[in-house]
Amino acid sequence: MNFKLFFLCLMVSQFNTKAQNIPMYIGTYTDGNSEGIYRIQFNINTGELSNLQFAASSESPSFITFSRNKQYLYAVNESSGSVSSFKTEKNGLLKFLNKVSSNGDWPCHVSLNKLGNKAAVSNYGGGSVSIYNISRDGKLSEASQIFEYNSPDRKSHAHSAQFFNDDLFVSDLGMNSVYQYKLKNNNYELVSPNIVEMPNNPGPRHFSLTKNGQFIYIINEYGNSVTSVKKTENGFEQIDYDSTLSEDYKGSNACAEIQLSKNELYLYGSNRGENSIVVFKRNKLDGTIEKIQSISVHGDWPRNFTIDPTGKFLLVANQKSDNISVFKINPKTGMLSFLNSVIAPTPVCLLF
Repeated sequence: MNFKLFFLCLMVSQFNTKAQNIPMYIGTYTDGNSEGIYRIQFNINTGELSNLQFAASSESPSFITFSRNKQYLYAVNESSGSVSSFKTEKNGLLKFLNKVSSNGDWPCHVSLNKLGNKAAVSNYGGGSVSIYNISRDGKLSEASQIFEYNSPDRKSHAHSAQFFNDDLFVSDLGMNSVYQYKLKNNNYELVSPNIVEMPNNPGPRHFSLTKNGQFIYIINEYGNSVTSVKKTENGFEQIDYDSTLSEDYKGSNACAEIQLSKNELYLYGSNRGENSIVVFKRNKLDGTIEKIQSISVHGDWPRNFTIDPTGKFLLVANQKSDNISVFKINPKTGMLSFLNSVIAPTPVCLLF
């Protein structure tokens, strides 16, 4: 073979391999082998993970999220009751910007609005949610609003919050409620203390909204179930309620994450205990769901999971077994098949 042609082919091959790789960031607990936030390369053609790097020092960054342009990353610091902001450097590592109080113990979730100028942080231990303004340089201000949910006879466990247009939804595991707020005069005001009644205390943890906001799917930590909710003219109504567990599973379990597929035809949830991902087929017309698969995560205690930007792969953070599992998504059925697993220190949140 002509040597010039050989080296040209080699260079093209190396370029294509690099082009196929995209970074994924990993939020962790730092009470073990982890030191903060990590970065790993993901091949969007093969589903392989490689080149694990330390990206930034941070105290138990158990949930992380990006600004819309991915120039800034935000992390709760669960062990210290704070939330941190970082700038994404050209080399992919993270530069610390600032840290502010989360105004409650054990912050466990952070989300940004579409404009990227507001953040909401949920405090599991403190039973509160804090709202922050974000400056143009990516830094967090002190909280502009703090919502307290504890009552004299009941302990709140605010677990997640999401913005949708002018709405803010908050799931409270302890109070067994999903709150709805509306943005008015640059402040959020409560319009519903519970968008639907949730009998038998299932414990709403996380939730996923359809792109048009017409349906909300709530995963229940205590009830090992999904509550499906539809928007109506006067509010919301429950349209479905489904178990996340296999019929033959009899052990203890606590649900964690829930996400819709990119095409919104399928819904995925994680089971800690059964150590599985449950797959539901979704009826896009009426919003109801039907369980079609339950598959082992090939690890222990699946916390957060994510779907890659192509929509072809689902990746799971297995907290107790220190590994990330990769699954291929069947585009015709939405069902999962296990591909591979890599070691990572106490992974709990995955972010593309």
